[in-house]
Amino acid sequence: MAIYTRTGDKGDTGLFGGDRVPKCDPRVAAYGELDELNSALGLSRALFREDPALKTVDEGLARIQAECFIIGALLATPAAKLGKLAAPFDAGLPADAPKRLEAEIDRWEKVLTPLKTFILPGGGRAGSALHLARAISRRAERAAVALGKEEALPENVIVYLNRLSTWLFVAARFVNKETGHAETPWTGLKG
Repeated sequence: MAIYTRTGDKGDTGLFGGDRVPKCDPRVAAYGELDELNSALGLSRALFREDPALKTVDEGLARIQAECFIIGALLATPAAKLGKLAAPFDAGLPADAPKRLEAEIDRWEKVLTPLKTFILPGGGRAGSALHLARAISRRAERAAVALGKEEALPENVIVYLNRLSTWLFVAARFVNKETGHAETPWTGLKG
């Protein structure tokens, strides 16, 4: 059996439940951004998965990848068909997911130097990858917000995506600290 179907060769794609829409549909854009984010999260994990000092970050990213997969499925499903999703998608995003992200952010913030200026995305490879994932998560959030202007989204999706970008920013800072990579403060333009 071939992995390609040729069903999208004219620029449309299928949603969960069978509806077909153009590949430029806001719903497709929203879950496409989640797919790109999940790929960036996988890259981030690959850069430090073997480092025991970063085990909690890796475990958090593994959970977040699973949650992003669920959000992607929710966004790929028209509101009228959400009730037809099978497990584990039928349960939606865990209600406590944003609070869990906040608790992890707070735990890392306790060991990080408070910011007194903006920092440029960067540091080591793993920290830089997390900064890139943060930027992609913001784009995914914008796409979800745009979709939410057209139709209701499942509960917590926007809150989760908003909190996730902060989680990724703090995780990047934490990873850079733990791996000995300095942050670069933004000092403005030089002459």
